[in-house]
Amino acid sequence: MSHDMPMPMPNHTMMHMTFFWGKNVVMLFDDWPNGKLGMYILALVVLFIVAVAIEFLAYFSVVKTQASPIISGLAHASVYGLRMALAYLVMLAVMSYNIGVFICVVVGHAFGYFLVKYRAALKGKDDLVYCLMTNLTLQFGKHIFDF
Repeated sequence: MSHDMPMPMPNHTMMHMTFFWGKNVVMLFDDWPNGKLGMYILALVVLFIVAVAIEFLAYFSVVKTQASPIISGLAHASVYGLRMALAYLVMLAVMSYNIGVFICVVVGHAFGYFLVKYRAALKGKDDLVYCLMTNLTLQFGKHIFDF
């Protein structure tokens, strides 16, 4: 089988095996975005927003430090689970091999990362080492390094 040709699927739709450009794409669900330009643009906007949300969730602190360890652990695990679920859905959308989807997801992740880092810089915490130590402190619940 040539890898340049779409792979036939049981319901007679075609799955692309290489990157392509166009609005005729199936993402995540049958008949969505259904080949309509408006729905395709809506799908791209949704994927962009989800990619930005994934970056925010990566640096989001759910609970205060004085919360009980079980509550803190459950809250962090819930946010992590949500982030992973969204990341896998975005990955599946990118696997449609549509160039527009790929570009929107990459730009969404980059924009979300920029916003998170810009927010940290405004708070005076733009040092990478400080951010790493803060994340380690949040994950393990104690100070590992004192600066």
